[in-house]
Amino acid sequence: PAIGYGIRYEFGIFDQRIEHGWQVEVSDLWLRNGNPWEIARPKLRFPVGFGGYTEHFADDQGSMRVRWIPELVVNGIAHDTPILGFRVDNTNLLRLWSSEACASFDFQAFNSGDYYGAVNAKVIAENISKVLYPNDEPGVGKELRLRQQYFFVSCSLQDMIRLHLKHAPNLDSFHEKFAAQLNDTHPAIAVAELMRLLLDEHHYAWDRAWNITRNTFAYTNHTLLPEALETWSIGLFGQILPRHLEIIYAINQHFLDEVRMRYPFDHKRIARLSLIAEEGEKHIRMANLATVGSFAVNGVAALHTKLLKSSVMKDFYELWPEKFHNVTNGVTPRRFVLLSNPGLGKILSRVAGPSWARDLSSLSSLEAYAEDTGFHHEWLTMKITAKQRLAKVIMQRTGILVDPQSMFDIQVKRIHEYKRQHLNVLHIITLYDRIKNNPGLDITPRTFVFGGKAAPGYDMAKLIIKLITSIGDVINNDPQVNGLLRVVFFPNFNVKQARPIYPAADLSEQISLAGKEASGPGNMKFSMNGALTIGTLDGANVEIRDEVGHENFFLFGLTAEEVMKTQSDGYQPWNIYNSNAQLRQVIDLINSGLFSHGDTELFRPLTDTLIHHDPFLLLADYQSYIDSQAEVDTVYKDRAQWNRMSILNVARMGKFSSDRSIQEYCDNIWKVKPTPVSL
Repeated sequence: PAIGYGIRYEFGIFDQRIEHGWQVEVSDLWLRNGNPWEIARPKLRFPVGFGGYTEHFADDQGSMRVRWIPELVVNGIAHDTPILGFRVDNTNLLRLWSSEACASFDFQAFNSGDYYGAVNAKVIAENISKVLYPNDEPGVGKELRLRQQYFFVSCSLQDMIRLHLKHAPNLDSFHEKFAAQLNDTHPAIAVAELMRLLLDEHHYAWDRAWNITRNTFAYTNHTLLPEALETWSIGLFGQILPRHLEIIYAINQHFLDEVRMRYPFDHKRIARLSLIAEEGEKHIRMANLATVGSFAVNGVAALHTKLLKSSVMKDFYELWPEKFHNVTNGVTPRRFVLLSNPGLGKILSRVAGPSWARDLSSLSSLEAYAEDTGFHHEWLTMKITAKQRLAKVIMQRTGILVDPQSMFDIQVKRIHEYKRQHLNVLHIITLYDRIKNNPGLDITPRTFVFGGKAAPGYDMAKLIIKLITSIGDVINNDPQVNGLLRVVFFPNFNVKQARPIYPAADLSEQISLAGKEASGPGNMKFSMNGALTIGTLDGANVEIRDEVGHENFFLFGLTAEEVMKTQSDGYQPWNIYNSNAQLRQVIDLINSGLFSHGDTELFRPLTDTLIHHDPFLLLADYQSYIDSQAEVDTVYKDRAQWNRMSILNVARMGKFSSDRSIQEYCDNIWKVKPTPVSL
């Protein structure tokens, strides 16, 4: 039994267009034709306040109370989407909130000629649920993000309380009926909001309210990047949520008093654990708030959780080791195989039985066919069919002709420096340079496919997209190399666009710097569809490699421990650039203007960063990556060996079903049992 809560955004993140090689963001009008699956609940609405001030007073019993007088109140309106189970007789609920002004039209302002003022409240209110992930580089963007986060957790908690009070006289047992999973820090303000509701609206004493709150929430951490651990300036937070700032200060005071009893003289540790960062402008650390206010904290891959406990959250782990869990992510085989790859689905249903999509461990029966040459032919036919389908889509979307008989080498994921799409690019230029210098070079023909969106304010990620498309323009139009290499940037990558991509991949690029990726479940989607992985020991790659067999995984690069040592020893990428002639040639080719119509400065910000800073150690991992790619080339030429490895990858992916992940949350964190429904 579960409810998923979120915001009903009018516009999605954005549609990505590629114009002259650059990403251009356009509105994602996903609701323009309506949404037939959702059920609007106009009578199910909750008020949500912003700004204003607080009043402290004594009630009739002499107890001190706080009244929040918000400057602005909006309504959250529920929209429900039933989420169907697979071959079961029940559904769960996705409840999304849209924002609406309490009074959407000021008649007096309109009559006085102030036509904009007449609808001002409506505009302000509806902006909250207008756009998913607004650009938060400008101050107004940050303010909108905070309003969005508070809006949806307030609506959701008020709804949970409403549901609970239908069957209970009070909220004493609220935490026994509801476990609320904080999906990263975006909903972490829920800790302070539940305290506000319990203290101010339902008049609980502090200790009772805190006991209910910290036994209601559990927190999933999704990142090891310090800059991605969300913080809010005290000034902005107090302006938007003055009552919650008071509550967070009070939580922090109680918490730090507890810490001081444990570590009375360790002032640096106390400062690190504090919910308030004191250095510079004071900030609220939302990951700290989520951890303090939750009964469980989990990472999403074994390595991620290990690093979480030894680095980002080391102090909290030493304080509360019993709170920390690991739940390795999973992906659903229904969407990413059965729906996306019907050819493979038919093979699996015949070999593993029709129930494989509900019990992915049954795929192990495929192992018996790993040496079967007849089955190899069927497997190869299935893969070629998937590649032909993707080739057709690529031609439609980009106008680029690709050969389905070539190796499809694919990297699709969010564009970010730590995911190292530009390391992949360095390999492509390496191959290009080798072919130009040795036209008879015996290499496997490859089609390189990239896809993913860059955050609107992330200039370096956008420059990486431009580099990929520019290299594609040169290689795809050079008759000396375009029979061996093709480069495609697949625009507007999303879950729907992914359907033809995962089944068609021969090689899956999972090349993030070790210790930076939490899980990266794209690696599971590729491997589940028979792609072989080239990757570092990062995120869930570690567990995938252990499951499929080390011999069926192309490993390269530094380990997380070696990364930390390299950086602490004073990493000098300039020395690697100077000592590796092939690497120097590749970077110099970028700087020469070959891929930028003679503009030697266009990609300089990227190459200068690599040569002088290289925060994600591309140059350190370059040679290892090139060597591993050479091994990929050799193995691909032996199709029997490649097919065998591909079959075993699918056969051993049972662990990575989302069913297993959810079962672990149910068993180890939420302590919830299934509720069977029969029609």
